[in-house]
Amino acid sequence: MNTLTGSLTAETFLRAIELDAVAPEVFDEAYEARTQYVPWPKAYGGDMVAQSAAAMMRSVGADRQLHSMHSYFMRPVDIGAVVRYEVENLRDGRGYSTRSVRGYQGGKTVFAAMGSFQVPEDGPEFQGEMPAAVEPESLRSAAEALDGVDGDAAAYWSAGRSFDMRHVPGPVYVQVEGEQTPQQAVWVKAFDRLPDGPDAQSTANLHRAALAYVCDYTILEPILRAKGLHWSTPGLSTASLDHSMWFHRDGRADEWVLYAQEAVTGQRNRGLATGRFFDRSGRLLATVAQEGMIRAGN
Repeated sequence: MNTLTGSLTAETFLRAIELDAVAPEVFDEAYEARTQYVPWPKAYGGDMVAQSAAAMMRSVGADRQLHSMHSYFMRPVDIGAVVRYEVENLRDGRGYSTRSVRGYQGGKTVFAAMGSFQVPEDGPEFQGEMPAAVEPESLRSAAEALDGVDGDAAAYWSAGRSFDMRHVPGPVYVQVEGEQTPQQAVWVKAFDRLPDGPDAQSTANLHRAALAYVCDYTILEPILRAKGLHWSTPGLSTASLDHSMWFHRDGRADEWVLYAQEAVTGQRNRGLATGRFFDRSGRLLATVAQEGMIRAGN
């Protein structure tokens, strides 16, 4: 396990999106995948987002691409256990397809999502500008930021997440580094090169799944930062509630991408944050919106 050996590898992500086709029990197609180790009582939400995205992508023709998905986290999911994803083929049109997927564990629905796919078209483009940020090479890795900090959580943050994540202005692992503002950015890159698929579409799908996987790690952090909280705050309890993601352009998650994030609001122990993924040249790859439960404890 890389959290123990300290080797920097993307194998945790690649294992997370390994799907086994099984006989459907509820809808049209079904796949099983296993959640990966985390040093907390429940599985990482990005496992379910990426696994459900991969399952939906398996169910459509090679001529169309996932452009949006909307998800709900319904119950805590066991770590290291199988989740069965049942995909419902709602519609296949000439230009768009729609899929629904539900994740089951222990006989209960734990996750639900919908996805929309488009046959790519040519047309004029525009996008917002990439925010200014210092270069990732000048920033500390998680392992460097946590040097001298003991514990399973620090080991996992340092080497167990498959991705190098470097915070601007600084991380919120054991303290709030940088200003207590509702904005931050994170440079993200897989620890090693992700495998290319047999064709361009399958390769692009893998990198969409990678962005879907990694986006949940830090999207609630600008809310924590705005409240002066960090992941080690005594009594802190968080959970992802719902998640939306739009894929705009193809990119590679094993090259540096900037994840620019902003806390929109926080109230009633819930918070909403948005994020945008830019490649290093400034192309907008994807947009994320996520609501989470955040209880600061006593």
